[in-house]
Amino acid sequence: MNTIEFNLEWKLKLQNRFINYVKIFSTSDAESETTPSTERQWDIAKYIFEELKTLGLSDVSLDDNGYIYAYVPSNLENDDEPVVGFISHYDTSPDFSGENVNPQFWDDYDGKDLILNKETGFTLSPSKFESLKDYIGKTLITTDGTTLLGADDKAGIAEIVTAAEYLLAHPEIKHGKIAIGFTPDEEIGRGAHKFDVAKFGAEWAYTMDGGEVGELEYENFNAAGAVVKIHGLSVHPGYAFGKMVNASLLAAEFIKMLPENETPSTTRGFEGFYHLMEVKADVSEAKLQYIIRDHDETKFEARKKIMEEKVAEFNKKFGEGTAEVEIKEQYRNMKQQFEGKMHIVDIAEQAMKDANIEPKIKAIRGGTDGAQLSYMGLPCPNIFAGGINFHGPYEYVALESMEKAVKVIINIAKAIKKK
Repeated sequence: MNTIEFNLEWKLKLQNRFINYVKIFSTSDAESETTPSTERQWDIAKYIFEELKTLGLSDVSLDDNGYIYAYVPSNLENDDEPVVGFISHYDTSPDFSGENVNPQFWDDYDGKDLILNKETGFTLSPSKFESLKDYIGKTLITTDGTTLLGADDKAGIAEIVTAAEYLLAHPEIKHGKIAIGFTPDEEIGRGAHKFDVAKFGAEWAYTMDGGEVGELEYENFNAAGAVVKIHGLSVHPGYAFGKMVNASLLAAEFIKMLPENETPSTTRGFEGFYHLMEVKADVSEAKLQYIIRDHDETKFEARKKIMEEKVAEFNKKFGEGTAEVEIKEQYRNMKQQFEGKMHIVDIAEQAMKDANIEPKIKAIRGGTDGAQLSYMGLPCPNIFAGGINFHGPYEYVALESMEKAVKVIINIAKAIKKK
């Protein structure tokens, strides 16, 4: 087995590539109906497209919806290996600002508090985030306390591109054809909606979109989005007696109707939840944006029904038509798509062991493009990308974690799968 010599030159390639990506503003927008959902996503899509062509990948393309496809050609004389793919998304979450990202570097982290912003005193502390203790001695990349970082999932893209570049530079590592795909809008649940599985041409793939080193996931939440609209009646407050219907106050009433112990902060493991993502309200109208999650399909269907029942109950109390709800399914638990195909997971698990990484096989309390792709005929487990504390200013990633992800990709790519 060839040894992966990831020297300082390659570490800098990986680091610089990641920094270049996160500095490009590419937040998605759930309110938009276009693909990509934001015009700014084209900036990073075109950047990556040109980079892949420059590196020498084959059949590099960028379609009208912002999906990028490229390939590392096989270097086998007689190629009977299956085509395996790697996928990541380039949009960042609208949960927090992704504009003007200014990464900071902390070499040989000493385990103490990191003051991210001296003006505000914004601090990343192991007393609040115990995971920091696992990265003592590592090179950490953090935010400056004013934005998210974008390791979700630009770390995954940097790892895939660097692995592709490494394979092209090391022809002694024998591998079959490797497919690469990068998507927009994963953070708003639409990353795989227009992915061309047939064009991609892989027998199976892996999303590089997980967190801590060793994560390997092939089951996830069933997911839906729900929008509750509440209609009020605006009247001059001086003459409002018996007339005004304040939609903002009614919104507060509705929020209290859902179980307070079934939220993201009160559940764990396989427990599902209702998550209030956003509230927009004035006297005339309120809009509540929820996501609904559960691993169990029966419980998931029950949650959607409960949301509809609560709206009906609300209307019975405050008048028919006061509230309405629209529920849209986003993705399903991909676990059942791996029945009879567990070799796909086994290959990733062995690739981690070959890189001296202990695999941590668990369920995702979330979802990835892979969940949708698995139902589109492309089985697609999720592998760690290394980032921690996604979607906010406490986000960070260790360079060493990203390096390990690159090695896992290369190990999977090696021509051993036909056995």
